[in-house]
Amino acid sequence: MNNMGILSLSNNLSKDLKERLPKQRKNQRESLSLLTATMLLVRSPNTVDLASALPRKADRIDMRYQWISRFLSNTHINVEEIMHPYAIEIFKRLAQGGGTLILMIDQSKVASGHEVLMVSVRLRDRAVPVMWKVVKTSGEIGYKEQKELLKKVQSFIPSGAKVVLMGDRFYGTSDLIFYCQELKWDYRLRLKGNLLVESEEIGETTTGELGRSRIKFVENVFLTKRKVKTNIGFARESGHPETWIIAMASKPSFYKTMDYGMRFGIEGLFSDLKSRGFSIEDSQLKHAERLERLLLVMALALYWAVSTGLWDEQHNPFPYEKKVQSNGQ
Repeated sequence: MNNMGILSLSNNLSKDLKERLPKQRKNQRESLSLLTATMLLVRSPNTVDLASALPRKADRIDMRYQWISRFLSNTHINVEEIMHPYAIEIFKRLAQGGGTLILMIDQSKVASGHEVLMVSVRLRDRAVPVMWKVVKTSGEIGYKEQKELLKKVQSFIPSGAKVVLMGDRFYGTSDLIFYCQELKWDYRLRLKGNLLVESEEIGETTTGELGRSRIKFVENVFLTKRKVKTNIGFARESGHPETWIIAMASKPSFYKTMDYGMRFGIEGLFSDLKSRGFSIEDSQLKHAERLERLLLVMALALYWAVSTGLWDEQHNPFPYEKKVQSNGQ
């Protein structure tokens, strides 16, 4: 894609943003569109690489570099505000006909000393980003930040939509289970093996001891000293060294437990943002807010690519896609 190609795509992105965010300032919209189009070309978050390809009148690369730096440090670029219409659109699409929104929460390293806490939504076999928060830390991002992020995501969800939240063992906590119950969300949260479990039927034991038994699931058990009531399913698959211990609100079954496998869609998303795609670790940015805006550019690039693919599938389907559409899938 040459400069004319970037400018053409940027104009289309700008029109799309104007329709979704009519009150957004023109200069913000045009800057965001131009940087997103350039990102799609170079597939690199490195600001020097972006500056080299950026089609602006300034001939000197250092001036284009400064333009990118000013954009990423612009506090008026509100990630939540910009993601809102995109998330609403995809949520409405997925919730049509009673569909369930499969949300995934996880974190990953995005730069030296910085981690991103990400919530994504499953779209077929992949995941697309919904909201995120970058924190300067080398450890796990705690429940306070998890709740704040999920509260923002909740504001995007259509009324009455069914939701399932999925997360690995760091997110299988009483606090997060209780919050899902408050939101009336279902969940598939993997539990650690050292958590206390109690009920009249099984007495007092641990999740690990139950996992080593032949029990397939337990219902209405109290978890940890906080005594949050939940159901738990156990999956013991050949080839997997550890039992999946999955907390859920649904009536437990083997298939409900195996739903947890859909969580791995977010691993593919992180690969898109990192080594397999945009390589955000190479950005060399050192401020959390700037990393969050850089992730916004990447998210819009992914949304544009996904929406283009869905449009093409609908209007120019391959023979097997026609068959799927004719079957109403």
